[in-house]
Amino acid sequence: MSPVLADVLQVTALVAALALVHRPLGDHMAAVFTSRRHLRVERRIYRCVGADPDTEMRWPAYLRAVLAFSAVSVLFLYGLMRVQDRLPLSLGFAPISPDQAFNTAISFTSNTNWQSYAGESAMSHVTQTAGLAVQNFVSAAVGIAVAVALMRGFVRSHTGELGNFWADLVRGVVRILVPVSVVAALLLVAAGAIQNFGGIQEITTVTGQTQHLSPGAVASQEAIKNLGTNGGGYFNANSSHPFENPNGFSNLLEIFLLLVIPFSLPRTFGKLVGSVRQGYAIVAAMGVIWCTGVVLVTWLEYAHPGTAAQLAGGAMEGKEQRFGEGASSLFAVSTTMTSTGSVNSFHDSFGGLSGGVLLLGMMLGEIAPGGVGSGLYGMLVMAVVAVFIAGLMVGRTPEYLGKKIGTREIKLAACYILVTPALVLAGTAVAMALPYGREAMTNVGPHGFSEVLYAYTSASNNNGSAFAGFGADTPYFNTTLGLCMLLGRFVPMVFVLALAGSLARQTPTPATVGTLRTEKPLFTGLLVGAVLIITGLTFFPALALGPLAEGLAA
Repeated sequence: MSPVLADVLQVTALVAALALVHRPLGDHMAAVFTSRRHLRVERRIYRCVGADPDTEMRWPAYLRAVLAFSAVSVLFLYGLMRVQDRLPLSLGFAPISPDQAFNTAISFTSNTNWQSYAGESAMSHVTQTAGLAVQNFVSAAVGIAVAVALMRGFVRSHTGELGNFWADLVRGVVRILVPVSVVAALLLVAAGAIQNFGGIQEITTVTGQTQHLSPGAVASQEAIKNLGTNGGGYFNANSSHPFENPNGFSNLLEIFLLLVIPFSLPRTFGKLVGSVRQGYAIVAAMGVIWCTGVVLVTWLEYAHPGTAAQLAGGAMEGKEQRFGEGASSLFAVSTTMTSTGSVNSFHDSFGGLSGGVLLLGMMLGEIAPGGVGSGLYGMLVMAVVAVFIAGLMVGRTPEYLGKKIGTREIKLAACYILVTPALVLAGTAVAMALPYGREAMTNVGPHGFSEVLYAYTSASNNNGSAFAGFGADTPYFNTTLGLCMLLGRFVPMVFVLALAGSLARQTPTPATVGTLRTEKPLFTGLLVGAVLIITGLTFFPALALGPLAEGLAA
């Protein structure tokens, strides 16, 4: 079988699997967040945290709960890493340095999972499981909760109440993330991923050298890191490590886990607003952008110029022979478009133009399909902007799902859109102007600039992947990238929840013959166009200095 045919079959199988679970999983999530019943384990959790799950919250209270929970998570994780040498199962590892612990605590709490450390030689079993893996669950659940709050903003009227954060958080973990993660972990173990709490082992390699291997609860963390679009690997090599990703089956399973909840949440949205076609319009826009990215990166990597690449059948530097160009490109596009830092190849080794596509996937705001929860609320904000643009073109007051998009709503949407570009461009500019930034570059010229741009794009959009040649483990980058992760996660949530509250207070407007049909393909095309134009106008100059210049020079 030719590699191209194998790649086509692999993508076809993945799309079919996602289509198969889209309806049942989306309906299940809709039922979870509209149920009035509390499970026994959920009631016990509410008692432990002192929360009343039946108390409705307006958007300021909902936001305070999100920020308070996340602040406690950062402090707990930071403290755990600073004292890990005094805890059981420490494996003899020293405490994490203050700047790296600061960076990592924010990284995992913000669903970014940027890693400036090698997990197998730095993190104890307790830190990996009680700290990092737990944050993989709850940070993903926070994203889902905020997305659900925005959905309620479209559904409700004459009220500013958006539900209860604690109920949404606990239900997301208990009823969605944990059950699916258990099944996924069992499948990964069956595929060959390891799962134990053994000590460090010394082995002899085929060349006669000795190597130290650190085992751990890898399969369980691998399941939730991908399902929750987190991405932090148990090992430094991430999903290119055979203990995390043993074979082609596990590789396709991990890509499926990356995409399954983000691509199913639009169905949940459609169910909650009372029109599944609205959800289909959103998921179609996501799918068009994702499929275009997969085709472009795969084609560019197969057609990469250079004698060595042509003889190898593609640009194989930095890629696993087990997976080849197709599976590596599919994984790379899926991870950069889903707010996931998980990788099965080195993005630093991708060609200039294909690396630019990966950068663009993050610069879009990671909305195709985006992170768990964050992808949907990001796309809904873009839908609000698209409706506003359509209203300007026809001279009509813009409406979306019966809610008028007025001055307040469009200001909140605009502020949401401007946060990450400001962080990315300002962070990159300052780093390039200071010796701290230039010294971390292992390459010069456009590719070196791309390394810095990628780092701040990844951090500000809460992705977590990196151009691996970039030396980010310094006090300067641990601090500045940590701040970008923090602001890039929680400042947009302020505007999303404020938008949800504003929508929930409105009186629904009846549809008329002049109302824009937002469930039609025309609106899907308008939405895709708005996403690409807004992103292009914002980031094209930076892309021209880095990946475009490198790709055209090649």
